[in-house]
Amino acid sequence: MSNTFIAIGGFVIMFALMALRVPIGFSMGIAGVIGFAGVNGFWPGLNLLMNSPFRTVTDYTLSVIPMFVLMGIFATAGGMSRELFRANKAWFGHLRGGSIISTILACGGFAAINGSSVATAATMTTVALPEMREQGYDPGISAGAIAAGGTLGIMIPPSVVMLLYGILTDQNVSKLFMAGILPGFLAIVMYIATTRIVIHFRPELCPVGARSPWSERVDSLKDIWATLLLFAVVVGAMYGGFVTVTEAASVGAVGAMVIGILRGRLGPKRILRCLVEALQTSASIFVIAMGAYLFGYFLTVTQTTQKLTDFLVHLPVGPYGVLALILVVYLIMGALMDELAIILLTVPIIYPVIVALGFDPIWFGVIIVMVVTLGLILPPVGMNVFVINSISKDVSLGQIYRGVMPFIASDILRLIILVLFPWISLVIPNSMN
Repeated sequence: MSNTFIAIGGFVIMFALMALRVPIGFSMGIAGVIGFAGVNGFWPGLNLLMNSPFRTVTDYTLSVIPMFVLMGIFATAGGMSRELFRANKAWFGHLRGGSIISTILACGGFAAINGSSVATAATMTTVALPEMREQGYDPGISAGAIAAGGTLGIMIPPSVVMLLYGILTDQNVSKLFMAGILPGFLAIVMYIATTRIVIHFRPELCPVGARSPWSERVDSLKDIWATLLLFAVVVGAMYGGFVTVTEAASVGAVGAMVIGILRGRLGPKRILRCLVEALQTSASIFVIAMGAYLFGYFLTVTQTTQKLTDFLVHLPVGPYGVLALILVVYLIMGALMDELAIILLTVPIIYPVIVALGFDPIWFGVIIVMVVTLGLILPPVGMNVFVINSISKDVSLGQIYRGVMPFIASDILRLIILVLFPWISLVIPNSMN
């Protein structure tokens, strides 16, 4: 039996297991071990199953993941998301659609200390959506803005997805994080511009809010010092080269906990709950990572990566034609699969193609993260959309998808801009030592 036929069979097994609702990590792991055994024999396959998961969970480079996860959970429990929303609402709430603008800005600020799009969307749904509903905002555009704003959690550093891309490709994670800053700010600006355009044509969707007095606006800034301090310490230390990414994550986790304790918002019981939640989230990520590594060994022995690289590089469409084809495939996968699984499964296959075509790996890291992020709000399985619907069941999936469509158009335009102007992503990392 040829290796090509075995490789195809491995993918069929993996997607069949996913269709049967087997968790993604287990689906990749089972298909990988079966495929590896199909090439090398039963006992080598069993040996892979025994050793690879242990190597994965004891890999020092992956220790940064639970630290960044813990930092985000401590920040959420400490009420930083609510403070960001209220501060922005005090400054922009009087504008038509001001609460949506405040939500997007708060999502961007919270993303800077949280690294998870789903967590950002879930948190802002509980914080911002009830207030917008009370003010008379259309539920569809409100929920759509939260779903789109939640995607900033992956783009703006720290980002777990970008971290995994850096580990898989052996790229400087600090530079990858810095590369996401300007694209993240561009996303915020374009989301706000999209909101204003929608309101221009449909003003009835968003009412005009009450103007906050200047004293209240100034006073609201006192509440966001913790977020600014945490972001400045973690990202600033990485940019200056004072700490490694793992050290920055540890400092961020401890800093978020200390700030919560000093402000009286994190007691012993809440800290314990945060630790348990971080453990559960990290464990789920590691299960996906173990499955992806097992499947990666299978792809290696069948030479799937080398064959695909040779095929794509020699397509008569040029480098950007191949890139466009890759991005379309990622958009389709993003609408059907978990973003972590997509990165872990595909990057080892696609990365050699990108290098062979002459594209910058740091730049491509930003592009790929943005594309899989876009999948979080694309039908039929936009994860952020389902999270919002699960929290606010009176807002239907149809309403949320209609509300998020203008932001999807904004994301596609932003993707084109970042592809055409790579310097937007590279100017900050290129300035690092």
